[in-house]
Amino acid sequence: MQGKSTGGSRAVIVGIFVFIGVAIFIVTILTLGSQHKTFAKSITVKSFFDNVNGLQKGNNIWFSGVRVGIIRNVSLRQNGTVEVDMSIEDESVKFIPYDVKAKLSTDGLIGNKIIEIYGGTPNAAKIKEGDIINAEKLLSTEAMMSTLSKNNDNLFAITSDFKIISNRLAQGKGTLGKLLTDETMMDELNATTGILKKAAQNLQQLSTNVDAYTKKLNDKGTLANDLVTDTVIFNKLRATVSRLQNVADSSQRIIANFKTTGDIINTGLKDKNTPAGMLLNDASSAATIKITLQNLQSASKKLDEDLEAVQHNFLLRRFFKKKAKEEQRVVLDTVVTK
Repeated sequence: MQGKSTGGSRAVIVGIFVFIGVAIFIVTILTLGSQHKTFAKSITVKSFFDNVNGLQKGNNIWFSGVRVGIIRNVSLRQNGTVEVDMSIEDESVKFIPYDVKAKLSTDGLIGNKIIEIYGGTPNAAKIKEGDIINAEKLLSTEAMMSTLSKNNDNLFAITSDFKIISNRLAQGKGTLGKLLTDETMMDELNATTGILKKAAQNLQQLSTNVDAYTKKLNDKGTLANDLVTDTVIFNKLRATVSRLQNVADSSQRIIANFKTTGDIINTGLKDKNTPAGMLLNDASSAATIKITLQNLQSASKKLDEDLEAVQHNFLLRRFFKKKAKEEQRVVLDTVVTK
């Protein structure tokens, strides 16, 4: 009897431990499932990456700092890209716009790889089953190192050039080097600065004089003030200018008339049909006139001879003698009167 009682107790104890183990197992499964939300309703969306850098199935998905799902599957495609299937919880779908983007990140500094979805238009439609989320290209470590290497090369080239420039400056080469080492150039620069300073002083004096002149414009009774403020003087000046303009216009018309008259005279002198033109341009007419003048001169000479002969004619000799005596007497009377 005692043996049977002992066996029953062991069976009860074993049953209790088995029950406790099963309960712990179920609790563990439920706990892990609740952490990964294995039993929560969800939708599946996809994204394609060139490199996932160790992303694995079961890793988390974050949106705005909140875990919204897990990685359901990671698989290679024939074109070399990686297809990532993401399970997004239904209760988070209503907050995620369809135009979000996905990028690889880490959970902490050295934590597991995760996918972070970000961006999107707040008022846009939300993601749905089967949507494809655009992936952000990941800058690889090699690319970053290559960029750093190029930057280092550029920095080395810059420092080398700066070293050359500093050596040239120290040796007094170039404009800046001469400016730093050549005392003559420094003296010339100082002289130029003095000239500029003097020019600035002159400019200041000029501005002072202009200011004084403008103040005089406000002094009543001065010519400057009258010119600026006296409308009578201004009207007189305007009238004088108007008259001068009229005189100038008249002079222009007179000059134009003189020019027209000159053109007419020149045209007439060149035209053989006019008397003056005939005299100047027609050689035969000129010769005829010359002969006529010669004939007139000969006739005049002959006329003088005829008159001389008439004076000596016995019929008129007495008349001419009497006339000569009278002319002589008039001359004597004039001399005596003076």
